[in-house]
Amino acid sequence: MAAGTTYKTCGCRTPEGRLLGKKCPKLRRKSGSWSPTHGTWYYQYELPPRPDGTRRNPIRRGGYLLQDDAEAEIGKLHELLAVTDDPDHRHRIIDLITTTLKQHKRLPEPEEVRRKIRTGQALDTTITVGQWLTLWLAGRKGLRASTVRSYHTHIHGHLIPVIGHIRLDRLRAVDVEAVFEAIDERNDLITHARTTGDPALRARVKGCRVVGAATKHRIRATLRAALNKAIRERRIDLNVASLIELPPGKRPRALIWTPERIQQWEQARDAYITAKAETRRAQLGGRGHSNRIKPIDAYIGTPRPSPVMVWTPEQTRVFLDRARGHRLYAVYHLIAFRGLRRGEACGLRWADVDLDAGVIRVRWQITQIGSTTHQGRPKSEAGERQVTLDKHTIKELTAHRAHQNHERLAAGSAWIDSGFVFTDDAGGALQPEYVLNQFQLMAMEAGLPPVRLHDLRHGAATILLRAGHDLKVVQETLGLSSITIASDTYTSVLPDLARQSAEDAAALLLEICSKRRPKGHSRAARIT
Repeated sequence: MAAGTTYKTCGCRTPEGRLLGKKCPKLRRKSGSWSPTHGTWYYQYELPPRPDGTRRNPIRRGGYLLQDDAEAEIGKLHELLAVTDDPDHRHRIIDLITTTLKQHKRLPEPEEVRRKIRTGQALDTTITVGQWLTLWLAGRKGLRASTVRSYHTHIHGHLIPVIGHIRLDRLRAVDVEAVFEAIDERNDLITHARTTGDPALRARVKGCRVVGAATKHRIRATLRAALNKAIRERRIDLNVASLIELPPGKRPRALIWTPERIQQWEQARDAYITAKAETRRAQLGGRGHSNRIKPIDAYIGTPRPSPVMVWTPEQTRVFLDRARGHRLYAVYHLIAFRGLRRGEACGLRWADVDLDAGVIRVRWQITQIGSTTHQGRPKSEAGERQVTLDKHTIKELTAHRAHQNHERLAAGSAWIDSGFVFTDDAGGALQPEYVLNQFQLMAMEAGLPPVRLHDLRHGAATILLRAGHDLKVVQETLGLSSITIASDTYTSVLPDLARQSAEDAAALLLEICSKRRPKGHSRAARIT
């Protein structure tokens, strides 16, 4: 039976230099009680013998000011050895005790040992949250480049800086909350810097974005997925990320560009230009003429009423009139009329186009991360779809193919036969960023309020709804994974759609009421 004892000793020596240790007379008072100021407490603990029956060296530890502290360590050793009755597990625990004392000068935590024994983990391994997140991401296979980039940003940009140093099995809900508190503080700094005239402060947050509610939910989802894997591997018992409450991550409400909103945006743009000019003038000390602002910077940089703004069909027509004549006009026509995503349009191949039947098959997309492009499948199963073309779009694609054939003949052997419908002037694949930049430039030149190129796809949905098609048609045409997304995003875009639905409902109710009312039964007759 393992046993432990405590004793008090000191470093006093005799005149000859011999250590007194436990025999020092100063350790006790004249009354025989222990001196509270001289010496320190130690404990000795006899460990069970090895599996072959040989004796283990006893544990001797000291330096405690109080006897209670030494006795508490003995109690901890008793608790550790009582974790399990299995002889093999007990010997593993004893080995862990001696190793931990040697390396870390402390005893293992009984609760931690109990959990590792229960979950079948190796007792001598520990891993931090940062190490586990890195290991988890490296083990994810078959992910899109954009998905890997998002995970990497969540892990290295938000999670590891705050909780990466914490041991995985000691991660608490309050630690996860600290991640989002740090995000909120960073958001406040970015917002303040953008409204201040301090050039140094603005430089600190240059290129930084405010993290919205939806992104916070995605960051938590990344951590939750990694911790679920840790649970499956029996490294932890509880997913603390699931205990955290965040504000609802609602999709931005799509708004139509009405005359009132355009006027407000134009006023904000003028204020933006003035503020930028004053900041640059201050940086130059009032010298020179470098305070001019590029029109495209003001056009893109001015805040909008909503992150998702949609042109009316009439505004879309103004843009298409301006874009006509551009060698990539058919790209914008296809997105505006049939709602393809930018990457889907850039990745469209002639092998997936049947102009005689009037259909295209969306099977590929090109995504761009920085200056690197990646070809792959659409973002979801719903994204792989067949889209029926209207006669105007068939006409534009036919004209585009003829123009591309002229470019191929002119380029001769220098032409790259990539097979894409939309290419650069040498036949190579288009960079989606180029398509976006050209779109923004032409929209500004057309005198239109700004929208994202992706919002041109939203415009295609509103045109379908305005033409009387239901949400299912919108979902299938645009390749949405859920009809709920179509409902949440598009039904509130056009005010006249909402107004018309109210009028239709009222007309239906009045018709039902008029059919049920008996002849000659007036409203006045019913009032008593």
